[in-house]
Amino acid sequence: MRNLRSTGGLLAVVIALLAAALPVRAELVAGRDYVAIVPQQTTDNPAKIEVVEFFSYACPHCSELHPTLSKWSSALPADVVLKRVPITFGRQQWAPLARLFYALEATGDLARLDNAVFDTLHRQGGKLFDDKSVIEWATARGIDRQKFTDAYNSFGVVSKVKQADQMAKAYAIQGVPALAVDGKYLVTGKDLKDFSALLALTDQVIGKVRRERGKK
Repeated sequence: MRNLRSTGGLLAVVIALLAAALPVRAELVAGRDYVAIVPQQTTDNPAKIEVVEFFSYACPHCSELHPTLSKWSSALPADVVLKRVPITFGRQQWAPLARLFYALEATGDLARLDNAVFDTLHRQGGKLFDDKSVIEWATARGIDRQKFTDAYNSFGVVSKVKQADQMAKAYAIQGVPALAVDGKYLVTGKDLKDFSALLALTDQVIGKVRRERGKK
């Protein structure tokens, strides 16, 4: 019995320490954990809780977030969807990267080359800040040159980049990466230490939206 009590006490201590280490807020606080988006924005699918990631391939913090975000998004519940939105903040060098994202999406190569864009820019020292460099990069990775060039220069891709920047303004995005939930809340987490904690907080904001929907 003594050994069982000793083991049980140790287990209780371990559980308490693990609980204390979890990046979960006891209660969400407006202004600290999230801010309301005013006016609330419409989403693509009202039946789903839409999480929007505003990002740029050029952003080193977006590159750091990407592996954690990819893992997190692969396990989202059925009522939640992630939408990634590349923005430029009006920066000339960021515009080709936003077009690259949508062009890869159009050619069906985004899943295959998404990580490679971050790797090229942030781990290999590559430069993808003009149209020629982007087209050469895509061609070197097995995409037909004409197919990619047509997609990259298409009205649809150019329009999506403009719409993405307009969306960022509507959401009052000041920096990237930024996560918004259901067009209602921008996740802030001002005192968080890492991206895992940011996504745990995002889960809590998703829960808040889910509860609010349930009350209607």
